[in-house]
Formats: sequence, structure tokens, C-alpha cells
Amino acid sequence: MFTFAVFAAVSIALLTAVYNYIKVKRRDPGTEEMKEIAAAIQEGANAFISHEYKIISWVALAVFIVLSVVVQWYVGVAFLIGAVMSATAGYVGMKIATIANVRVSNEARTTKSLGKTLKVAFQGGSVMGLCVGGFALLGLGLVFVIFGNVLGQFSEANLSLQSNWLGITFVPFAMTVSGYALGCSLIAMFNRVGGGIYTKAADMGADLVGKTEAHIPEDDPRNPATIADNVGDNVGDVAGLGSDLLESFVGAIVACIALTCYNFVIESEAFSFAMTSKMISYPVIFTAIGLVACVVGILSLIWRKVSNKPHRELNTATWVSAILTIAGTGVFTYFYFNNFDKEALKLAGFSVGVLSPWISAILGIVSGIAIGAIAEYYTSYDFQPTKNIARTSIEGAALTITEGLGVGMKSTLYPVAILAVTIISSYYLADIYGVTMAAVGMLSFVAATVAVDTYGPIADNAGGISEMSHLEPEVRGITDKLDSVGNTTAAVGKGFAIGSAALAALSLLASFLHSQVSIGSTHVDLMLNVMNPIILAGTIVGGALPFLFSGILIDAVSKAARNMVKEVRRQFAEIKGILTGEEKPDYKTCIEISSSGALKEMKVPAMIAILTPLVSGFIFGPGFVGGLLIGTTISGIMLALFTANAGGAWDNAKKYVESGEIEGHEKGSATHAATVIGDTVGDPLKDTVGPSLDILIKIMATVSLIGVSIFGQYNLFNLFF
Repeated sequence: MFTFAVFAAVSIALLTAVYNYIKVKRRDPGTEEMKEIAAAIQEGANAFISHEYKIISWVALAVFIVLSVVVQWYVGVAFLIGAVMSATAGYVGMKIATIANVRVSNEARTTKSLGKTLKVAFQGGSVMGLCVGGFALLGLGLVFVIFGNVLGQFSEANLSLQSNWLGITFVPFAMTVSGYALGCSLIAMFNRVGGGIYTKAADMGADLVGKTEAHIPEDDPRNPATIADNVGDNVGDVAGLGSDLLESFVGAIVACIALTCYNFVIESEAFSFAMTSKMISYPVIFTAIGLVACVVGILSLIWRKVSNKPHRELNTATWVSAILTIAGTGVFTYFYFNNFDKEALKLAGFSVGVLSPWISAILGIVSGIAIGAIAEYYTSYDFQPTKNIARTSIEGAALTITEGLGVGMKSTLYPVAILAVTIISSYYLADIYGVTMAAVGMLSFVAATVAVDTYGPIADNAGGISEMSHLEPEVRGITDKLDSVGNTTAAVGKGFAIGSAALAALSLLASFLHSQVSIGSTHVDLMLNVMNPIILAGTIVGGALPFLFSGILIDAVSKAARNMVKEVRRQFAEIKGILTGEEKPDYKTCIEISSSGALKEMKVPAMIAILTPLVSGFIFGPGFVGGLLIGTTISGIMLALFTANAGGAWDNAKKYVESGEIEGHEKGSATHAATVIGDTVGDPLKDTVGPSLDILIKIMATVSLIGVSIFGQYNLFNLFF
């Protein structure tokens, strides 16, 4: 049942992705000028991702060798599978985005219909969404099949920790799936950081000189950085976003599997082999059902006539996916665990019976929707916080920044409170397994979430192509409406990613503690004593780490943006015919500046995430690393929420002013200039720092979980104390 369910769901999702890819590609790309601009964006995106993947391949090879030699060969192989799946999903998503953007623009040009244009953008975005869910489960299914499907390869007779079929038993299997998650996380980190630096350097350079100095519109073809800006949408907001949510999706499932594996070893009397096997496979089949539900939800928008209300239509597709996921998994859960008696269920921690893990997952779904709604409240210009930022901007840029900071800081409380309630409730329902299932539930319809998120940058690119191709203002008006909704959906998607990261990180932390018991660590008692100075020291250092990480990212964006600003100013000064439209700017140089800046600066943040827990573990031992993970998770979640929401609010405050809602303060006014500055400050926060922080905490937790098998027994603290 397990193998059939997973690969059937994967096949349905990927075949639907191929269908949507072909349908979008067959559409008319428009005029020759539109094709030329789209080709330049495609060329820039392809060049960047090719260079980026070359660098990543060398890093991945080094990590594979270390894991294979120091840990186990099968952990290294699983790592490579995860890296390949994540990289493939990101690449395919980037390709369809660069194909769809010009076709969305042409649909708006030829039909003048908001609804029809929405369909094309969403169909393009759905390819990324379905690839994220499909490739994530495909890789996980391969890990199960290759390294010993725990449902078929193990038996009651061979549960010892010694060698079995391929040397895999429950603890090594937990390390193997953790290796798979690490592969996904590494690609996500590079795609998010590299793509984030690229897109924000170009965006800031284009805005600071083009809008505030030259006073030309956004995406004006006279701006030398405009092609680089549009390229950045694809490598950062599409490839980076897809890899990010794929990593979150896999991380939640793996946390559930790893925790169950370690629980069996520690509490084998409570966890029967049959129950353990089902608890391991349950989150994978659960998400497979969710993936099929997403196919239905996505097609429900594509195959029917839609209205001219994009927000409502996108929400409907997501709700269809979520409701079908809830219904389908509820039926599945009842029959999957129904053959166990009440005593067996209680021993496994299922306090309210057979549906305990399902209810925990539903709590995760509800909390994800609530966190997304809160993100929408604080970032959409339909609500007061963003309107206040826009109105405050009448008094100047300083107050724009001040008001935005306040909005971002206040926006952290309610999501955290929701997470706290979810953690407590799901723990009561199914112990720590319930917490992991809450994270799984939150991302169980990830394909629909990513489809909606990817639609945003496609619409944004379509607007850029419309502007650069000198299409009529009505076309740009359609794409701007789609783009504005895309900003809000992106904020909601980031809320889901951050919330699931918190729950998954907690689960991985629990697995880290249990893994020390299973390997016989002499310092497991440190983890049980929160007043131990080693743990407190680790917590303090861990709390500071996300700030260091964020500072490095902001500095990297700033360096690349400064170079971009200098280049745009140089071209305006030296090529006199640019602003009059008599000469074309040098787009290629700006693309090269963004590429080189991103490729140069993306390595250090990734190495911090990987090396910090390992170096700390080998020096101070597992107790310090446990504290490190606690501190990083707490401050990382707060900082991620703050940066994502503040940046989103600044961006939409600018769009609120541009919409003309504040009479006398429209585009080109001093108020508009102030909001552009606010948006520029928020750019690296919402699109580079915020999305990267949730990857940071999960990479550190996963690396710690794999590395504890070594530094749990061999560390300097253990040697001298």
C-alpha cells in the first residue's frame, strides 16, 4: 500500500505538471519586442542558475564525501537524492516562470480580461507547485525503497541495532532520511540566499536610481537594471521559493519519521513493531493524499470560468485543496490505525484514540491558515497597518521606516501565540508525534500553496514585460492587479513556511534528544537540565546566531546593490540617449553585477548553517548543541516573522500610494518617493533574510541530528570533563 500510494500520487502530480507546462508553452508569446525581452530574461535566469548549480554541485559533493566517510555511506547517498530532487524542482519552476511571464502579458494584451490572464499565470505557477510536492515525495519514496522499506524489509526477528538488510534498522534509517532532508535543505539555502541576493540587488538598484533619482516608472525599459530585476524574480522568488517550501515539506515529514524511529529504540516496550512501521509511513501517505487533493484544487481553477477577482479565485483553489486533504486523510487515518486496540494506541501516545494524529494535523492546517491570515492583515493594503504606513509617509521617509518597523515587530506576537496553542494541543493529542504531524498538516497541501505563491512573480514579470514592450496602460493595469494579490499570497506562503519550520524544528530537537539516548551519550543528562551552564551558554549563542546570519545577508545585498547603483548612474551619465529613448541601456552588465554578487556572497551563510552545530558539538558536546538549537529556533522564528511582515507591509504601502487612494500623493510625489525608500529597505528583509531564516534553523537541526552520532561520543568537553 505504501509504495503504491506514494508513487501513484507522484505520477498524478508530475503528469499534471507536464500537462500544464505544455499548455502554457503552446500559448502565443506576443509581439517580436515582447519575445526579445522575454528571451533576455530567460537567458539571464539560465546563466545564473547554471553558474549557481555548478558551485552547489561542488559543495554537495564535499558534503556527500564527509557524510559517507564520517557517518555512513547510505546517509551520503540519501543526501545526494535530496539535493537532486530539490535542484530539479527549482530548475523546472524557474524554466516555466520564464516561459509563462510573456504569455501572461500577451493574454492581458489580447483579451483585456483579468480572469483569463489570472488563469495563465496560475497555470504556470502550478507547474512549480506540483513539482515541489511531486519531487519531494518521489525522492522520499526512493529512499524508502532503496534503503529498506520499513514496512516490508524489517521483521520482528531482526530489530537489533546490528547489521540487517543493507545494514539498515530504525536508527540508521532515521539518519538516512535526515540525510535526504539535509540535501533538500542545502539546495534551498543556496537558492534562497543566492536568488535573494541577486533579485534584491537588482531591485534596489533599479528603484533607488530609476524611481527616486531619474523619476521614471517601474520596469521602464530605459532603466539598465530592469532586465536584471525581472531575472531576479525568477531565480529568487520562483526557484528559491520552490526549494524553500520543498525543504520545509520534507523537513516536517522527516522530523516525524526520525522521531518515531528513535522512540521505538528507547521505548520498544510501548511501541510495537507494527505500530512503529505505521507511524513511520503515516506522514508520507498523508501528504501523498494531500498532493492528489492539490491536483484537484489546481485543476478546479484552470478548467472552469473564473471571475475578475483574483484573490477570491486563488483562495478557492487553496480551500478546495485543503478541504479535500482534510476529508481524504481523515478517512485514511481511521482505517489505517483502526486495527490497534485502545491500549496500543495509548502506549503510542494517541490520547483520544485512532484519529489523534489526524486531529493534530488538522490543528496544523488551521494554525497555518490563521498565521497566513495574520500575515495578510499586516501586509495587505486592504487593512489598516499598511494604510497607516502609506499615510505616515506623507511626513517623509524616516517615518515610513519607523512605522514599518513597528508593524513588523507587532506582527510577531499573534503567530507565535497560535504556534504555542498548536504545540500544546497537538502534544496532548498524540505526544511529540502530534507536534510533528501538526507541521506535516500545515504543509500537506504545499503544491497548492506554492502554485499560488509562484503565480505572483510570474505576474510581476508580466508587468515588467508589458512596460518594457510599451503596451497600452490597460495591460499594465491588469498585471499590476495580479501582482498586488501576488504580494499578499507570498506573505501568506512565508507565514506557512515559518510556522511549519517552528514545529518541525521542535520535532527535530526532540529527535536530537532521543538520538543521544539511543547512541548512549554520556551527556544526555545535560539536555534534561535547562539550568546547566553548557545549555544556557548554547542557548545564548544560538539566540545571537540568526542576527549574525541576517546581518551577513543584508550586507551581501547592500554590497551588490551599491555596485548596481553605481552602474545605473554611470550609464545614465555616460550614455546620454538612454533617458530620451534614443539609445538602449547595457542590460547585460547589470545582469553580470547581480550574478557575481550573489554567487560570491551566498557561500558564507550556507557554511554557517552547516558548520556551526558541528564545530560546537565537537568542542562542547551535545548539551551545548541542544541549547544552540533552542536559541536559534526561538530568535530565528521571531526574526523571520518580523522581517517578512515588515518588508511586505512596506512593499504594499508603496503600492497603496501608487493606486491613487491618497489624493494628491500619487506616483511621482514626495510621499511616493518615501514609500519607495521604505520598500527598498524592506526588500532584503522580506525576500532574502526572512525566507532564509526558517531554512537556517532546520539545516542546523538536521545537521545536529546526523552529527550527534559522532560528536555525542567524541568531543573535547567529554574528553576533559
